Order: sequence, then C-alpha cells, then structure tokens
Amino acid sequence: MAAAIYVCPHCKRPTFFEGESQQPGVSFGNKVNHISPEVDGLYQEARRCTGAGAQTAAVLACRKILMHTAVDKGAAPGKSFVEYVEYLSEKGYITPGARAWVDAIRTKGNEANHEIKVMAASDAQDLLALVEMLLKIIYEFPGRAPKLTGGATLTV
Repeated sequence: MAAAIYVCPHCKRPTFFEGESQQPGVSFGNKVNHISPEVDGLYQEARRCTGAGAQTAAVLACRKILMHTAVDKGAAPGKSFVEYVEYLSEKGYITPGARAWVDAIRTKGNEANHEIKVMAASDAQDLLALVEMLLKIIYEFPGRAPKLTGGATLTV
C-alpha cells in the first residue's frame, strides 16, 4: 500500500495518507466567533474527535457543550442536564424551534453514554451541525450585532 505525506497549502501542516485513511483526519464543523474560551475549547475538542475517528467521544462532547453553555450564560454549576436545558430555554437561548435540536443532542448523547453502542460518523456530524448552529445563535450572531447597530448591544 502506497503512503505519502502532503503539506496543506492552507495551514502548512503535514498530513499522512495511506490508502483510504489519513492522519490527522479532517475535523467536521466550522469556527464559531464570539464564543467563550471554555465552550470553544470543548467545541473544538468535539470537532477534533471527528477528525480522529472518535465519533462516540464527539457525541458525548456535544451533549456536554450544552451544559457548559448554560453555566457560561449564568446557570449555577452542579445542576442536572435537564436543568441546564431548561435554563437555556427559559432565558431565551434556545428558541422553540430549536428544542427538537436539543432533544436530538440529548437522545444521542444518552445512547452514547448509557448504552453499549458505538456512534457512527453520521451521528457525530449531525450533532455537531446542530451544536454549531446553537452556538452561532447563542454567541456569534449576538456578537455581530454591535457592528451592525452602530455599537448598540442586543441582550437576551
């Protein structure tokens, strides 16, 4: 089997290719701006998990991101997952239409955590896409508002 190392023209880092596999793999998802460092660290960890083929870990991290986001937005530490989701909902961070997204994250996260089941790449990618959109709604778009409104901030 032929192997090769190529340097990415964008990041200037090497990637090792052997057959159909590559190391490091490509992380799924996109950067979210105006996000707190702790939540961003966990989000980037979930993304890196997908690139490393650690799909179950990525799913678990997606569930945990919701908890960290709630605490970052003012919820008290040490609460249950349900209490964190309720906090985000009550404070308007989760829109009524996004409740289904959060439920999908909860359900898959529970499967990964409480069942003897390995998550597929599609599971991790689906959840990361939902988390990314939630983080954009909660952090990125409100962070863009001052630029668009001449410095006035929006509060939720």
